[in-house]
Amino acid sequence: MPDYQISHDRSRSFFPVFTRKSELQHQTHYCPGCGHGIAHKLLAKAIDDLGIQDRVIMVSPVGCSVFAYYYFDVGNVQVAHGRAPAAATGIKRSRPESIVISYQGDGDLAAIGTAEILHAANRGEPITVVFVNNAIYGMTGGQLAPTTPLGQKTTTSPYGRNIWNEGYPLHVCEVLAALDAPVYLERVALGNNKQVMQAAKAVKKGLDNQVKGLGFSLIEILSPCPTIWKMQPVEAQKRIENELTRIYPLGVFRDLTKEALPRPKPTPRTGETACPTTMTPVLEEVGQAVSTASLIDMHIKIAGFGGQGVLMLGEVLAEAGLDAGLEVSWLPSYGPEMRSGTSNCHVRLSSRPVDSPVVTRPNVLMAMNEPSLHKFLDSVEPGGWVFYNGTALPADTHREDLNFVVKPFSQIADELGEVRATNIVMLGALLEATGILEPGPVDEALHRLVKSERWLAVDRRALEHGRGVFHEIGSRCLL
Repeated sequence: MPDYQISHDRSRSFFPVFTRKSELQHQTHYCPGCGHGIAHKLLAKAIDDLGIQDRVIMVSPVGCSVFAYYYFDVGNVQVAHGRAPAAATGIKRSRPESIVISYQGDGDLAAIGTAEILHAANRGEPITVVFVNNAIYGMTGGQLAPTTPLGQKTTTSPYGRNIWNEGYPLHVCEVLAALDAPVYLERVALGNNKQVMQAAKAVKKGLDNQVKGLGFSLIEILSPCPTIWKMQPVEAQKRIENELTRIYPLGVFRDLTKEALPRPKPTPRTGETACPTTMTPVLEEVGQAVSTASLIDMHIKIAGFGGQGVLMLGEVLAEAGLDAGLEVSWLPSYGPEMRSGTSNCHVRLSSRPVDSPVVTRPNVLMAMNEPSLHKFLDSVEPGGWVFYNGTALPADTHREDLNFVVKPFSQIADELGEVRATNIVMLGALLEATGILEPGPVDEALHRLVKSERWLAVDRRALEHGRGVFHEIGSRCLL
């Protein structure tokens, strides 16, 4: 038996092999001496020690850490340059039980992502940010970063950083410390073993704060970049120890972990309307109500051309959903034309926090003209609803796995005296088909959004006619 004991081994939070390349699957893509390798080890060990691997979602943007998802055996989300705090905010709010880590470099966080990190910190978002600061753009060729020291030459500052041209280096921890909301801000370094040990404690504390339900934590790590600095690894590490720590002093800039109260948990929704999570047909005839205890998760795409009330229809649904105690989102998309241009909107109605306002796979499509039907029909989930404003389906648009409501809604609205109420007639048919919202919240939403008493009366009549239209259809019903 060997007379030694292994004190360090591969973290459980790393994959057993790294499959980015077919060869060298025991190696990362980082350069020799790069601080990302050490930062990864510190982060993985903290995840292991806290026992949170199955709850972690790591958000990594563009930069040298772009391939983090090949290394960390946790939930991973890849986002655009600088947008990690915004994505992390959405993930944490939609999955509050998760431990969300935003892992960013200085070119990412302190340059293009300045707005995202500043506002996430100012809101006190309960996420943990690991900010790896090597004072230069590494992956893209060595350009000047917001944290590049004065006098340092880069590909975009060949004569050295000058305060009159590039300004002063940006001190992120000091900037964020001026805000009221952050709970924990600390700057650490990887210049020697003692600094690495302190960095390990800071990373673990930043994660533990999130486990305890506290607010925003950021750990800034001064990290070597031998390749871009054109130094040997040992020389680069010495630069951290002797130079960068003078420009960026180490230490705790905010620590409210002892007095900070856990953030309030999201208020549970009560009185949820019955509706399925996935749309599946039932065998009852039209008009026979079927109740279900399933949770609501409606992905609605409304499409037409400008002037048909596409956006207004989405607004009514979103406002009524709010009144009904649902989580909602409404996202418009339209061209520059006021009339006759393309127009569509995405509406989410859900019992749980909405993870994204973008509807790519609708379970309800409301097509107010034929081009919209052709454009979006293939994206509708099997078992979903399609409401089409026409006398009959075009021959090449039928799908056996969908439920169609095809009526000349514009003609029905015209017969009521106002063709511009087409959208509300279609809304009535949708509400009757799905049972998604009770009449009360819908009427309240109309009352808020429609300022004219004449138009309010027209829309109320249109809504009732739309409900009746659905009952006239001799087809199956989705609830």
